[in-house]
Amino acid sequence: MTAAVAQLFRHRELLYMLTRRDISIKYKQSVMGVMWAILMPALIVSAGVLVRVAFSKVSGVPVTLLEVAAVSVKALPWAFVVSAIRFATASLTSNSNLVTKISFPREVLPISAVLSQAFDLMIAGAMLVVLLAVLGVKATLLLWWVPVLLTILALLAVTVGLFLSAANLFFRDVKYLVEVIVTFAIFFTPVFYDTALFGPSGRWLLFNPVAPLLEGLSAVIVYGRAPELAWVAYSAALSVGGLFLGWAFFKKVEPTFAERV
Repeated sequence: MTAAVAQLFRHRELLYMLTRRDISIKYKQSVMGVMWAILMPALIVSAGVLVRVAFSKVSGVPVTLLEVAAVSVKALPWAFVVSAIRFATASLTSNSNLVTKISFPREVLPISAVLSQAFDLMIAGAMLVVLLAVLGVKATLLLWWVPVLLTILALLAVTVGLFLSAANLFFRDVKYLVEVIVTFAIFFTPVFYDTALFGPSGRWLLFNPVAPLLEGLSAVIVYGRAPELAWVAYSAALSVGGLFLGWAFFKKVEPTFAERV
């Protein structure tokens, strides 16, 4: 694992170039350009607000501005995770010319796919800051948790991307399965709602490693309270442990990539 990390560090310029290429292609070849980074999260936020309004109609409890802010805060990192997994899964097959003709650590491709989506998150995050200010959300010292939680989330996306990008070379229907899973996963992830909505029985949702991170971001940004350390540690352990396993699996099957592409 140490040798793989050292090799990746030696190719850091290639990682930067591929990330920059992905970002450039996305925005130069689209009419809306950078607005795409804002549109998709905005659609998810709008859908989340509608769901919260529907919940309020059923329960009779009105939706508050803080609840709207919480949905917004969780929608952006969720959109990042979904996009990162989708692009990382297809990163090897969509760069078959590089995989077959150039010698370099192939994990650069799924990692660059995740980093390019992180750029979108930063753009949308700037707009989120404005929205939160309009909604009256106040900044607190707990905001130092934000980069920690987002880093864990990014590691989780890289972990999943390493597994799925390699698997997609051997079984090309993996990318279609991924599309189905990420489409419906939002219903099992507290993006449009909080786990507290379901009472004690809602705690099982936190076993989804993304859930504690989204709930943590909502807690520190919107509600001004610390995240649940045990659940954050759970997500961090799965992210770091999964990264070691995913990287080991990736490197083990890497010699067969050229013939599989």
